[in-house]
Amino acid sequence: MRAALKRKSDDEIRIALDAVRASCDLQARRENDPVGIVHRYTAIEDQEMVGLVAALIAFGNVKTIRSKLQDLLDRVGEHPARAADNEKKIFSDLRGWKHRVFLGEDLARLMIGARKIQKESGSLGDRFAEDLAREKDMQNALAAFCDAIRDRGHLNDGAKTGRRGPAHLLPNPRAGSGSKRLLLYMRWMVRPRDGIDFGIWNVDPAVLLMPVDVHIHKLSRNLGLTREKTMSWKTTREITAALARLDPKDPVKYDFS
Repeated sequence: MRAALKRKSDDEIRIALDAVRASCDLQARRENDPVGIVHRYTAIEDQEMVGLVAALIAFGNVKTIRSKLQDLLDRVGEHPARAADNEKKIFSDLRGWKHRVFLGEDLARLMIGARKIQKESGSLGDRFAEDLAREKDMQNALAAFCDAIRDRGHLNDGAKTGRRGPAHLLPNPRAGSGSKRLLLYMRWMVRPRDGIDFGIWNVDPAVLLMPVDVHIHKLSRNLGLTREKTMSWKTTREITAALARLDPKDPVKYDFS
């Protein structure tokens, strides 16, 4: 009886979410989202780099995030990935840039580290795929991916100042937080190209986890997708597991809409 009621509930939720997704004006929404700026680039190395920066500074008002992202990109020039090859120049270009707890030097270190991974592995996507194949687990694979970027860009050196920015920019998924910004980046890079997500990484969308912010958390509790009262890695897994009952091959497809 309980199983039958659960199936009925899943069907009702699927119908409702499919209706929301079908009615979403993707083009209009995209141009009011940080991901819209990522779509201005055609080279995969730039899409990876700009996507990483856009996702990781995604705190606060969307208009402000887009403005700060555009300012950063105007400073580094036409090819953001290649700009990180010149370490001295990118530190100079980003001097004075600030968004919340992040300073230009933090973003310079992030971009330098990410660029080194691109050159070592062929792409950030190839590096993450290697981490996932080795770790067999999204949480540990993400942690290893972040460790590599942090190490190559010496973000830990920036953290020695006692500021929150360097450590907060690239979170540590092992600590148990929901890692929403990292999972948002994964969604952009991995999910099949649909006008929002890019589908440029050779990673199975079935392994993706839902990027959970306060709004998604509230909606998920209202829909019965989780009972967790706080946002954590456990909450993220629980919500994703519920969505996987609706579409096991693409559990985070409902996120943007």
